[in-house]
Amino acid sequence: MKQFTPKGSDVVVVGAGLGGLSAAISLRAKGYNVTLVEKNDQVGGKLNERFREGFSFDLGPSIFTLPHIFRDLFRRAGKEMEDYLTLERVTPHWRNFFEDGLTLDLYEEPELMQQEMAKLPGDVDRNWNELQQFLTYARGQYHLIDEGYLRRGLDTLWEMLRHYGLMQFGARFDYKNTMAEGIAQYLTDSHLREIFEYFIKYVGSSAKDAPSYMNMMPIIQYDYGLWYVKGGLYELAKALQKVLEELGIELRLGVETKQIERASNGREVSQVILADGEVIAADFVVCNMEAIPAYRYLLGESESFLAKLEKRFAPACSGLVAHVGTNRVYDQLAHHNFFYSANQDDHFNSVFQKGKLPEDPTIYLVAPTRTDSSKAPEGCDNLKILPHVPPIDPDNPLTEQDYHEFKDRVFTKLERMGLTDLRKHIVVEDTLTPIDIERMYRSNRGSIYGVVSDWKKNKGFKLPKQSSKYRNLFFTGGSINPGGGMPMAVLCGQKLADRVADAK
Repeated sequence: MKQFTPKGSDVVVVGAGLGGLSAAISLRAKGYNVTLVEKNDQVGGKLNERFREGFSFDLGPSIFTLPHIFRDLFRRAGKEMEDYLTLERVTPHWRNFFEDGLTLDLYEEPELMQQEMAKLPGDVDRNWNELQQFLTYARGQYHLIDEGYLRRGLDTLWEMLRHYGLMQFGARFDYKNTMAEGIAQYLTDSHLREIFEYFIKYVGSSAKDAPSYMNMMPIIQYDYGLWYVKGGLYELAKALQKVLEELGIELRLGVETKQIERASNGREVSQVILADGEVIAADFVVCNMEAIPAYRYLLGESESFLAKLEKRFAPACSGLVAHVGTNRVYDQLAHHNFFYSANQDDHFNSVFQKGKLPEDPTIYLVAPTRTDSSKAPEGCDNLKILPHVPPIDPDNPLTEQDYHEFKDRVFTKLERMGLTDLRKHIVVEDTLTPIDIERMYRSNRGSIYGVVSDWKKNKGFKLPKQSSKYRNLFFTGGSINPGGGMPMAVLCGQKLADRVADAK
């Protein structure tokens, strides 16, 4: 077992989502004494699973990307990821269904992608050349962001400017355009534009509002692959729990945190108070609960302080998540599928500008049995159906009836676009609304992806890892830089541990 140099410091990590798990492992690898407390009865946070009548549903994330980030976490603990997990490559990456009847697969293999491009209207060579030019541009943005923001764990615009230099930042980052505008500069085909605009799904934002350097996201798949964890995505959470145990990290499940108490000097926090009254002293507190709910419910900060944060770091979208088991197989589906709105601008505007349920949503649908037959009984399909919806508006909340009617529109759209008689073939159904997501994970207004990426609001940044008010309070997870999605949450926990060590 790896030997740790004692730091003489106790760390309490609140929340065992991926960010909290990563932070706990990374801190223990640096020699800190770590206690991890989680209100639910299992680790993983939104990375969760549910079993119903022979169907195994992954409740949260469905896509595994950037495996080197996860591999780095295991290696921090002196482990090899391959001893805990088996990854299986998914191809095609996505299958895209359009209202005009076109079905287009997205491949990382150039020869297969070039064959798909022949389905598009217009000149095949022109479309292919435009795609290559766009990917070259996107690759440049990815490597620029990876070199500093990701690898060095940068947290603010000032840190970015200090690292890259004003001239390089201004010349090389594409921040003047929105993501959609950046795509339109390279791609003329409307189908391709909609596909690449919807890569913004990774962070639950709008391509009309996010800065254009977010077009780095396709490179995450094109250059590093899209993967499935054998046995289901929750196997990752199980693997990390095993590492926790092997490192001697104290894990407390089914234990809700009631309060993070301030020290007498008012500039630090001193202890964590659990719902049962137990008090755990801490030299550092790491909070995997989203930052704004943590400031509100665990620290009792003033409404004026919270209002400033909420204005800048508004929640990303939520989702209506339907887990469906059917008694037939829909052979036209790939592992990952998208059913596009007839007008994607209206979809984005409804969810992100008007705060309304879209009349004609773009729908993400996962059919994991294409890769893993164990996820459903023989002759059946396991479908996860996820259209994006607005986060909860506390001043004008949607009702359960609103969500029910919206789900009917979603199912009607899927049936119209090829999933014939879907509702007639459902034998198991489990649906999560934003209300459920907020209750289960204490996410800010039911957000799935943390903080929205919006140039006008926050320049695309999330909250910093170190609290602006308390020197020894740190945050991790989807609301914290570098943001939402499994690899970013895991990277956040690693870079947070480095910051804690520097703060010591």
